[in-house]
Amino acid sequence: MPEPSAIGQLLRSGEHSFSFEFFPPKDAEGEEVLWRSISELEPLRPTFVSVTYGAGGSTRERTVAITRRIAEETSMLPMAHLTCVGHSRDELTRIVDDLHRAGIHNVLALRGDPPGGPGTPWESTPGGLEYASELVTFLQGRGFSVGVAAFPEGHRDAVSLEHDAQVLKAKHDAGAEFAITEMVLRAADYTALVRRAADVGADLPIVPGIMPILNLSSMRTMVRLSGREMPAETLTRILPLEDDPPALRAEGIRIATELCRELLDAGAPGLHFYTLNRSKATREIFAALQLPV
Repeated sequence: MPEPSAIGQLLRSGEHSFSFEFFPPKDAEGEEVLWRSISELEPLRPTFVSVTYGAGGSTRERTVAITRRIAEETSMLPMAHLTCVGHSRDELTRIVDDLHRAGIHNVLALRGDPPGGPGTPWESTPGGLEYASELVTFLQGRGFSVGVAAFPEGHRDAVSLEHDAQVLKAKHDAGAEFAITEMVLRAADYTALVRRAADVGADLPIVPGIMPILNLSSMRTMVRLSGREMPAETLTRILPLEDDPPALRAEGIRIATELCRELLDAGAPGLHFYTLNRSKATREIFAALQLPV
């Protein structure tokens, strides 16, 4: 059996990476939708796929179980998310042991949202970790390729873009091998992030996150939770279609496809698609980009 691949090395190979993100479903119906989407996306031969971690560690067992099943039953390389929220160091050690037993060798290390949700005060966990950089340090020497989050317009709690860049630098210095951004709304925001990272010496591949606008209300909610606003140029194209869901969805796919092209042309090492456990939009963007499969 070949050695497990390290995502950090794959992203430095010079070939574009294409990856997908899934989340643990809440019920049997959601589980069926998830695995159908995984089977439909597997033929696109993603570089890796990731499985998110619920607020406060609420999906720990399901995250590990889904990631294990991807490793065992598909050809795809899985990465598990891991957060500081709600866990002591001892609990994190047990989770790391679970991941090792599941054959997982890639982890996205995150602070995680406060238990009260984005924008609420941070609550420390007794015996736990405060920052993603501490979690990266905790994972060193444990056999993982470790990635972290990055924020094209700065984290909603950052006091400035310069401070946000220093936080990314701290994660890099702790041993992070790559970063994945929250959803990119403008290519210029991504390229500005890359420049800020380079200016402070955070020398790691930064993969932009992609989420097409398929429903305006839900997208507005997600953008608001990240402390941002929808770009005016995007709203100009989307708002006239608000009462025509099929036309709005088609325009959302076009906007996402154009954004993907801009990002790749700007030097992005790849694209990370937030699938919301559905496959159709991602497959349509792949087809529009004429990506090799």
